[in-house]
Amino acid sequence: MEPSGFAHWLVVVVETFAALFLLLLALLVVVIGVVWLVDRNQTSNSVLRNFPVIGHFRYWFLHLGEFFRQYLYSSDREELPFNRAQRMWVYRAAKNVDNTNAFGSTRDLRGEGVPFFVNAPFPALGEKHVKPRPVTLGPYSRQPYQHAAFFNISAMSFGALSAPAVRALSHGAKKAGIWMDTGEGGLAPYHLEGGCDIIFEIGTAKYGVRTPDGKLDDDKLLAICAHEQVKMVSIKLGQGAKPGMGGLLPAAKVTPEIAAIRGIPVGEDSQSPNRHLDIGNVQELMDAIHHIRELTGKPVGFKAVFGGVDWIADLCDEVKKRGIESAPDFIIVDGSEGGTGAAPQTLMEGVGLPLHEALPALVDLLVVKGLRDRIKVICSGKCITAYDVAWALSMGADFVNSARGFMLALGCIQSLQCNRNTCPTGITTQNPKLQRGLVVADKSERVAHYATNVMQEVGIIAHSCGVEEPRQLNRTHCRVVGDDGLSVPLVKLYPYPVVPQAPLPHG
Repeated sequence: MEPSGFAHWLVVVVETFAALFLLLLALLVVVIGVVWLVDRNQTSNSVLRNFPVIGHFRYWFLHLGEFFRQYLYSSDREELPFNRAQRMWVYRAAKNVDNTNAFGSTRDLRGEGVPFFVNAPFPALGEKHVKPRPVTLGPYSRQPYQHAAFFNISAMSFGALSAPAVRALSHGAKKAGIWMDTGEGGLAPYHLEGGCDIIFEIGTAKYGVRTPDGKLDDDKLLAICAHEQVKMVSIKLGQGAKPGMGGLLPAAKVTPEIAAIRGIPVGEDSQSPNRHLDIGNVQELMDAIHHIRELTGKPVGFKAVFGGVDWIADLCDEVKKRGIESAPDFIIVDGSEGGTGAAPQTLMEGVGLPLHEALPALVDLLVVKGLRDRIKVICSGKCITAYDVAWALSMGADFVNSARGFMLALGCIQSLQCNRNTCPTGITTQNPKLQRGLVVADKSERVAHYATNVMQEVGIIAHSCGVEEPRQLNRTHCRVVGDDGLSVPLVKLYPYPVVPQAPLPHG
């Protein structure tokens, strides 16, 4: 009996698939055989030599472990650089949803180094604490800058970040009334798009304002500072994650647009010098600050990670010689716990002072030298939650910058892909297919919510401590747990310096 047309077609399909399956199976056997022979006879890897083929699963699982441990294996308070509890707090703050918890904290309140704040028995009524007062930066410049928000966006370059990420940060910063630091990659149209205040950073390669031989191009800098949104200029001496090393942008991220903005070749690794070619000592730093401030009329300061503050003492002495107006208008102190898109592990983990040492050392030195009011202190380095920021203000910072906090607000999942151009959330990649996942309108709202909620909750801490606004917090309001599980006031760990009094006149 002849099979029907449908039955015949079905038999043909089954036979075809069976033939394809056998062909694929044969190819798989050949591939496995070749890999087995290669692994067995190579001499560079002992695991693969002893366990050919199956040894590759070890590296696959190591790779997958980066992604799965944060969901399946690590506890809420276990991961670094940011644990799940910290990330979830930022996510909720960015989404502007309820950020309350039940049944007590999972944070070990007896762990060494944990800060907490000393509440007042009778805090003032009202909500005046949520409205910080403006601080003036650069009183001796032609265009001083007044800014109230104490929590702002730290330096992140276009190139390290994608265009949608920069656009979302710009729009979100405008909504929240905070500034945005361009990072060392030059000024892109995306920085200006949202209308926020801009801090323009000049890195060691002087991207965006460089001559062909890497020197400062005054005309390019004037053109950038002609934008009303550009409020200050920051000279980057170094950053916390890689002290003594310049920025690195992998070739895969150097698109024609990024290359044009930076003034570098397309498709080549972009490695900045480890310091400015024209700044090799305190005197040359002061000269650069003076030149840029006179040229642009804007407040000028610098960013550095500290290995000590002796050189800052030399800078203060130089200010005394030249006059109070010559001082940097601000110093951004970056702790060694700072992050970056690409840095050697050795520098990231083993060089530079952490923020809890560098910040009080800088503040106290400026007090002793009589320059604390003149030079504003901005800090950065792993401050992403309200109590991180409140701690920094208690230590004496005028402003707190955050980079990774705002990356988390954009949707970062800490996949640790920043240096590979494969960021799954579209934040740190120049791959258009991956950038598509970042919707600017949605993420800009989250950026604004995150900044607003951080400042709101720091205000709540300040109110609980009995002061009207966050910048009134000081070292008497915060305690830190010691190695014995007992807390010590910050003011005892970091006592305020005794300022030498001028001798009384005779007679």
